Amino acid sequence: MSHSSPLVRRLRALADAVPALLLATMFLCFIIQVFMRYVIDSPVGWTVEVCVIAWLWILLWGQSVSAEEGDEIRFDIVYGSVRPETRRWFRMIFSVLLVGIYAWSLPALWDFVTFMKIQETAYLDIGFNWVYSIALIFSVVSILRYVWIFRNAATGRDTGLTTAENIGRKDFSE
Repeated sequence: MSHSSPLVRRLRALADAVPALLLATMFLCFIIQVFMRYVIDSPVGWTVEVCVIAWLWILLWGQSVSAEEGDEIRFDIVYGSVRPETRRWFRMIFSVLLVGIYAWSLPALWDFVTFMKIQETAYLDIGFNWVYSIALIFSVVSILRYVWIFRNAATGRDTGLTTAENIGRKDFSE
């Protein structure tokens, strides 16, 4: 990451700021809801709606746009016990499978999201097509991510964890 251009670093920082801003929004809505319910004795429903929408966007945006490959879950027992060349094949095979699954589901997901414009959220009157549009972003970005992972593995530019010592140890070294 240190050798990337300033534009890429800025875009990465902006992408990483989205979940942080959404989490701050959720916290603020939670505080408003507690205040309105227990101090003013007049609960408001829109805060729950904002929290649910923000949580959905945090999960899908975070996994597709903000998370890096090293943050992904792997079956470390198997992955870490094989040679780097076998790991490279694992990466290529699973990349092809995931790209295929996401690409196959994309038309149905598009149909669902565009169909949901007929319904709006209860309090904020936001079309559900906008709420669920993050699922389209998630799928498209995931396809691009796994095409990139496949490309790196196929060309020998494997940028993932390459040594058995590094696999599964990230969480314990921080």
